Amino acid sequence: MNPHVLGLSAFYHDSAAAIVRGSEIIAAAQEERFTRKRHDASFPRNAINYCLAEAFVDPPDIPVVAFYDNTALTIDRTVRNFITVAPAGEGAFVKAMSELLGGKLALRRELKQTLGAERPLWFVDHHISHAASAFYPSPYRRAAILTIDGVGEHATLTIGHGEGTKIELIRELNYPHSLGLLYSAVTGYCGFKINSGEYKLMGLAPYGEPRFVRTIEDNLIDIRDDGSFALNMDYFAFPYANVMTNERFHDLFGGPPRQPETRIEIRHMDLAASIQAVTENVMLRLARHARKITGEKNLTMAGGVALNCVANGKVHREKIFEGIWIQPAAGDAGGSLGAALYATHVGLGIERTSGVRDSQKGSNLGPRYSSDEILSTLDRMKAVYERVDTPAQTERVARAIADGMVVGLLKGRMEFGPRALGARSIVADPRRPDMQATMNLKIKYRESFRPFAPAVLHERVAELFDFEGDSPYMLMTAPVRKELRRDFSWDSFRTQGADMLEVINKPRSTIPAVTHVDHSARSQTVHPDDNGDFHRLLTAFHRLTGCPAVINTSFNVRGEPIVNTPEEAYRCFMRTEIDLLVLEDFLLWKKDQPKFEDSDDWRNKFELD
Repeated sequence: MNPHVLGLSAFYHDSAAAIVRGSEIIAAAQEERFTRKRHDASFPRNAINYCLAEAFVDPPDIPVVAFYDNTALTIDRTVRNFITVAPAGEGAFVKAMSELLGGKLALRRELKQTLGAERPLWFVDHHISHAASAFYPSPYRRAAILTIDGVGEHATLTIGHGEGTKIELIRELNYPHSLGLLYSAVTGYCGFKINSGEYKLMGLAPYGEPRFVRTIEDNLIDIRDDGSFALNMDYFAFPYANVMTNERFHDLFGGPPRQPETRIEIRHMDLAASIQAVTENVMLRLARHARKITGEKNLTMAGGVALNCVANGKVHREKIFEGIWIQPAAGDAGGSLGAALYATHVGLGIERTSGVRDSQKGSNLGPRYSSDEILSTLDRMKAVYERVDTPAQTERVARAIADGMVVGLLKGRMEFGPRALGARSIVADPRRPDMQATMNLKIKYRESFRPFAPAVLHERVAELFDFEGDSPYMLMTAPVRKELRRDFSWDSFRTQGADMLEVINKPRSTIPAVTHVDHSARSQTVHPDDNGDFHRLLTAFHRLTGCPAVINTSFNVRGEPIVNTPEEAYRCFMRTEIDLLVLEDFLLWKKDQPKFEDSDDWRNKFELD
């Protein structure tokens, strides 16, 4: 029998652990889901303990632990950077070195304390970890590999090739020239938190006009035909300071950075649209070059920039490759999985197996809870519930959604990665024009402009969207079919200063709550092999309404990690205007619940991002 290998990511953001046996992914989870600290960068002690328990393996039986980054090379890059910018950046250098050296020392100590004994520790280069997380779980025996992020040790993007168990990185671009850092710089300038607010910038982009594209390309980035590029470092502060941009950058775009929670101006929307267009241009060129130099018909992707579903959708629609598979935990969390798989297949020489579908198991790789555990939690919380087995439960929940109720779902194993895919989701009716604003303001407690994604039956996606293929992990956008669209103008907001909420509530299609202002949607195709319960719910909703899709958003409020346990789900349910909570085979109606005594100052507990 193949040995178990444990993979870790830690000390930057989104710490995680994963455990594999050969090509089989047994378990994977982010540390934030256990500590309730969003993007937790600490050593993933809780995630490790979960993975070991899920795999039924004792630490002495693990031959190797793989870490997703080569700390020595990261220190080398940090020192070289300081030599280049010195004497500027002394404070940033001291801070970075303290974190790096402290993390490296803590890694072995924490690992020994958690496992109870020392185990061999292998360091896998950062972009190799990303590449492995993309290629090995994919359904392809051979493929091109594209990894793009902020920075690993030195590399910021790579083009590689995978065949069987072999991965080779063919091209790379090095720090400070980074598409991820450029996008993050604009994210910070527009008032969103770096390393977590990039998806907000992407969601804001369709409200703007890309009028700054020429400004960006003339001043900030020199893009070549093959997708490689160079940043003009005269506009950036990140090599020598703990901020991303400088005064020259601010002057270029008309003023100082936006302060968080202040009004979003037209120039912020236009800058978001512009950097998104530049990003798409670079990614299209990179994809074409990857096809050219590898000769492969399939593409796999990872790295934080691979979470840009709009750019991914553009690459998909251009048909540069016949197939595209993107790691659902494409950021640093997924590096733990990639490190474990690389150590397995390359380090230990274990053969790779693959099937028609990917080996990610729908990314449902986290904890699940038994009926007895849930019952104990509900009785302790003095909750009012009823127990309803499927299929009766499925029909009742589908009817509740069709009647306009908002439903929280905790069913099966928790998802690995930033997207809720039906196991820890909030779902609602996408046909209701007011549902986007309602869910944003009354349930998610987040900005009203933020779009919601549709989960759609795999076999009926073409009825709603101009899309061919699969998007099981909500990582590609697609246009809503033209015959379903309604005339909609955003000009009144840009020219007359109309209220954003008023414009958002105007229907843009027959599924307005999941249709963005540019008539796009970040769809998740739901296959019964990935999540049978969720597929049955969508089927029942379609049977009732004729609509094969529901709104699917993560089960959390702004600033809080996605819920993990039944207690966390119940607390979120009671703190928001969710109408119905589904905990496996238990149903809880808000109207039936006793007064909720909540002593925590929970709104201030989580950092808004």
